[in-house]
Amino acid sequence: MINRAMASAIDLLKAPVLLKALVLLMALVLLMALMNPLSAAQPLVFENEEQAERFRLLASELRCLVCQNQTLADSDAPLAHDLRQEIFKMLQAGKSNDEIKTFLVDRYGDFVLYSPPLDRNTLLLWFMPALLLLAGGGLLITRIRKQAMAQDANGEIDGDGKN
Repeated sequence: MINRAMASAIDLLKAPVLLKALVLLMALVLLMALMNPLSAAQPLVFENEEQAERFRLLASELRCLVCQNQTLADSDAPLAHDLRQEIFKMLQAGKSNDEIKTFLVDRYGDFVLYSPPLDRNTLLLWFMPALLLLAGGGLLITRIRKQAMAQDANGEIDGDGKN
């Protein structure tokens, strides 16, 4: 009888704790759901259409440093959001496109530019695809010639040109 009474008392003690935990969990889920709209980016208000166009142009010419294969305009990364805000502030301050790009290149290097300039540091970047294509083509031609010479030397080619 005492064991049954103790079990009932323990069950009563557990129920409020479980209820409190459930209420706390629901409050956390609700808070997380409400935080997303609060952190959403506020729309940028430009002084005129020319300034908005300059912003779009700059955001499409600059690389997201987190995503690396997206422009600032396309990226949803927090750093891309911060860089867009920085560009907006600089535009509002009357900076030119070149001044904004120079600021970002000084801060992050040529990598921030989606089309980096052709200079000593980027020669390999610009010419490596062509060099690889030429090297691959050269290897292919060399291999085909060696194969043809080996077949000629062995007399393996019949009248149809088949092996």
